[in-house]
Amino acid sequence: MNLLTVGISHHSAPVRVLERVAISGGDIGKILDELVMREHIAEAFVISTCNRVEIYALAETFHGGLDDVTAVLSRHSGTEVGELADHLYVYYAGAAVEHLFSVSAGLDSMVVGEAQILGQLRQAYGTADERGTVGKTLHELAQQALRVGKRVHSETGIDNEGASVVSEALADAEAALDGLAGKSALLVGAGSMGGLTAAQLKRSGIGRIVIANRTAANGERLAESLRADGVDAGTADLSGLADAIAAADLLVACTGAIGAVVTEEVVSAAMTVRDDRPLLCCDLGLPRDIAAEVGDLPGVTVVDLASLQQRLSAKQGGNESERAAEVVAEEVRGYLAAQRSAEVTPTVTALRKRAAEVVDSELLRLDSRLPDIDETTREELNRTVRRVVDKLLHSPTVRVKQLASQPGGSGYADALRELFELDPQAAAVIGTPQAEENLPGGVTVAQALLRGRAEQDGEDR
Repeated sequence: MNLLTVGISHHSAPVRVLERVAISGGDIGKILDELVMREHIAEAFVISTCNRVEIYALAETFHGGLDDVTAVLSRHSGTEVGELADHLYVYYAGAAVEHLFSVSAGLDSMVVGEAQILGQLRQAYGTADERGTVGKTLHELAQQALRVGKRVHSETGIDNEGASVVSEALADAEAALDGLAGKSALLVGAGSMGGLTAAQLKRSGIGRIVIANRTAANGERLAESLRADGVDAGTADLSGLADAIAAADLLVACTGAIGAVVTEEVVSAAMTVRDDRPLLCCDLGLPRDIAAEVGDLPGVTVVDLASLQQRLSAKQGGNESERAAEVVAEEVRGYLAAQRSAEVTPTVTALRKRAAEVVDSELLRLDSRLPDIDETTREELNRTVRRVVDKLLHSPTVRVKQLASQPGGSGYADALRELFELDPQAAAVIGTPQAEENLPGGVTVAQALLRGRAEQDGEDR
């Protein structure tokens, strides 16, 4: 079994493609169930955010697992695999571990260094754990990834500015509106992204926040918490969006719904009573919450994930990003070394069991040949023989674990099994998770599928 990652993100696809693959919270459980029911997948969890969808799976084989994952994504998005292939990327074994650790550190985010991904990773693991689709391997991997992310944020200055997609979008809004202090904002959506947006608006000195949410109680709960912090906050019904928009300087939408919540008709109706006041809209939803046609209305400016992607892609990481990458590389090496070392343990256990069986057999043979030995002498002989065997095995078994932790170290376990004629089944032999030599880094799904077909053609011939 090996770790397989198949994903699509702001790095590999435009927002219009990301929208098609986006997975709503209500669909993640069904997708997890479908994944682990596939022939080649034993465990899985899904990270789905406003700028990425990634499936992490424990796969029996690379190409079998890849076929299973892409089939699930294709069915979910209603798109043929061939259409998605150029936008999907794949990582395998050690490369997949490195990618996950980079994601948890914020190095792969649209806003490099943002810490929100840690909460999203924790939620992704928690959902899979509740669904029963993660076992020992992905449990340990996810927990380690969370620790890596926390270490990067505590030991480097990668998140000193506290930037996020929300803060970057509101920075654009602040520039367009000549500041947000004293302005009024309509917030459509009261989930986790809505909470982050409300907190950011509060810090910017916003004058009033009105919250419209599908579940009115959740909207009122967020408004109440804002009022407790001294913010003028109220709620509005989604059916009355036109009136709420007409009174706002800024509209922020982040519902996570499938399909547009803010339509062209609603915004057009609101604009007719605004006395030529411009409207700034921030769409943080994936799929988008604000209909694309809204941006074409006179006096309306829309900041969305596509425009943020274009602006932020030009930003380059600095010294802190380089330091964070060094921490990630160090953690990857340590994790993979521990995995390789752990995989030789069943072989060492089998060797010690084999030695104990030989000792027991020979001591029984000695008993039958020398039945008159007194009990004290017999016990001393027993302890001496076992001590000799333990001392002979100590150095080789310790050393083989050290050697096995190095890249390519699985050969040492193979040598032990061969030299001592150990039963492979007794040694619990499993496939090595280090296949970097076969797949050294991330490749597109199209490349991986082509490679698989070429390998299959070679076998057929």
